[in-house]
Amino acid sequence: MHSATKKSGTANLPGDRWLLENGPNDLELLLRAIICQTAAPILIADDDRKSCEASAGVGSVLGQAREKIIGRKMDEFAEPDFKPQISELWRAFLEKGEQRGILRLEGMDGRPREVEYTAKGNVLPVRHLVLLSDNAQPRPNAGGLGSEKVEATPGVQDYALLLLDTEGCVAAWYSGASRIYGYTEAECLGRSEAFLYTGPQPGQEGVNLRLREELKRSASEGHFGTEGWQIKKDGSRFWANAITVCIRDENAELRGFARVVRDFSRRHEKGHKNLRLTARGRATSATPTVAGFASGGIGQTLEMNDPLLELLGFSRGDLLAGLVHWSSLTPPEYASLDELAHEEALRFGACTPFEKRLIRKDGTTVPVLVTTAILKIVPFWWLTFIQDLTELDRLEDVDAGNGEPTQDFVEIIGSSAALRRVQRQVEVVAPTDATVLILGETGTGKELVARAVHRLSPRKNLPFVTLNCAAIPTGLLESELFGYERGAFTGALSQKIGRFEMANHGTLFLDEVGDIPLDLQPKLLRALQEKSFERLGGTKTIPIDVRLVAATNRNLTQMMGDKLFRSDLYYRLKVFPIATPPLRDHPEDIPLLARFFTSKYAAKMGRKIEKIPAETLRALMDWSWPGNVRELENFIERSVILSRGPNLRVPLAEIRADAKAAVPNSTLEQVEREHIIRVLRESGGVITTAAGRLGLQRTTLNAIMRKLGITRNSL
Repeated sequence: MHSATKKSGTANLPGDRWLLENGPNDLELLLRAIICQTAAPILIADDDRKSCEASAGVGSVLGQAREKIIGRKMDEFAEPDFKPQISELWRAFLEKGEQRGILRLEGMDGRPREVEYTAKGNVLPVRHLVLLSDNAQPRPNAGGLGSEKVEATPGVQDYALLLLDTEGCVAAWYSGASRIYGYTEAECLGRSEAFLYTGPQPGQEGVNLRLREELKRSASEGHFGTEGWQIKKDGSRFWANAITVCIRDENAELRGFARVVRDFSRRHEKGHKNLRLTARGRATSATPTVAGFASGGIGQTLEMNDPLLELLGFSRGDLLAGLVHWSSLTPPEYASLDELAHEEALRFGACTPFEKRLIRKDGTTVPVLVTTAILKIVPFWWLTFIQDLTELDRLEDVDAGNGEPTQDFVEIIGSSAALRRVQRQVEVVAPTDATVLILGETGTGKELVARAVHRLSPRKNLPFVTLNCAAIPTGLLESELFGYERGAFTGALSQKIGRFEMANHGTLFLDEVGDIPLDLQPKLLRALQEKSFERLGGTKTIPIDVRLVAATNRNLTQMMGDKLFRSDLYYRLKVFPIATPPLRDHPEDIPLLARFFTSKYAAKMGRKIEKIPAETLRALMDWSWPGNVRELENFIERSVILSRGPNLRVPLAEIRADAKAAVPNSTLEQVEREHIIRVLRESGGVITTAAGRLGLQRTTLNAIMRKLGITRNSL
């Protein structure tokens, strides 16, 4: 049986040996994290038929919560006269590796029922997949007992598990991978996984780059989810959903990757709707009721706050006694929604908020708005926010709302699914006091999201104080945050209050939080945890009541690995992460943004611009906009200046595809100089921001700028 923890004292083993000894543990935890919220009835069992993991959908077949199924033998759910046959069937299955048949189970009421099953061996060593199907009719004289069928993720019948070394070569290949791809273990070991993207022909450089980028993101972010076409040995292709987790030893050194691949072809063909379309969806009220939160995971005790327990009719004693099971709180008809939310969170870190009902202790249900964030995937750890919709249900009529949360987001222009996801997440977290961490590239509107969080919160009429941590010299940042007493240092002629005091009872927005110096981070962490601080040079402890919203365009996970950002501060900030999408991920919003900025600057300059030519809009949508919305806004402003008639005149040559190409006779130094100048312009001349985009330290970028003769005048 696999252990859920890495073997201690093995960090010095050779790479392949260490990965083969420790990697299966991470693979099993990853598989369990993927399966646990699946609506299809799935068991992971060992050679002795004991359940190591169970999906949420198993409860509808076996009649018990998944938490009560894990650790028990399959025999315990069978009819008494059928139990001897199970051991014989299982022995035959272990010999052949696959098996289909009928299980005769005993329901909670003692009535017998027949359930179809498909067993597939060794998705991992000594870990076998058992897929149950509740399609079989009850046996004669079973009293007509049946259960409602819940549609699972279409087409997922097996799981390909594999280990990759740090270069992306296959280090371990298990039976599920052989069944899905058709390759044997001997055909795959040592080969770059890129061949699964292209088939037997030589891989193209673009495919190798794609694999390297996936592994790079997995290493920096902890895990990464992606979907796309992959090729089987017989030349056929399938739509692959791949979740990859980086594997590190006890010294935090990268040793390889665990990857689980599923065939999502049927799901892709059906074009599964986004949660915002599947859920009933409607605008929430201006003063929504937040019941609270729940958190849990594999190997962790379920935790709920008191408001949520009260909403569901449970006591703290019920929770501590193990009488509350998260998987049992969802009615069967919402299982598919839970699964879609889980899949979305696996790929994007958090799901789109959606509506469902939860079962109370007395058997009644309550309408809620739910959003879930995955804080860590191995070992699995999730956090769910719950908003009570009872009052809203009572007040709204049949035709109220269409689920479009645009009425409260007048500054955030766009109607794409990517923006709606952000807006709905803001609506859920804003009424709470939870810390929000906004992640995204420069120019994606992180401050607008922060202001929206404040406007929708109970603190909306109280101060909203901002501080750009990258714009303040390192030595002055502490006094800006916490203030100082008279005489605290040379030049401190009077007392000054800091941003924390200015934001008391309101919201403090720390932009570019990744630029806070390492030696200042412990004091910030203490202020957040203790809700108090001392001014610079002072001894009096000042209590504060501040809701913190932080933002950064830097990779804090990578900075933790580089010892540039404290992990305890990171997890304190990342209570509720919101990722603002880059403009290239929602180009359908570009026409709306272009019209908005054109009207804004035309009115400001006294121009009358009535039309944006279709060719111009197409060109704008085709450009990648590395500077995102900020770059687009500056470009439109420049275009308005150039326009003299009723049509917007845009310098298209700057954004044509051929404008990207460097001059053929340019030297490497010239290309490097132009690239740095361009990034500096897009970053508004802020060297720290530009250094983050270039993947450099600020001091390194300054040295390169001096070498290349780049000054402020160059911008």
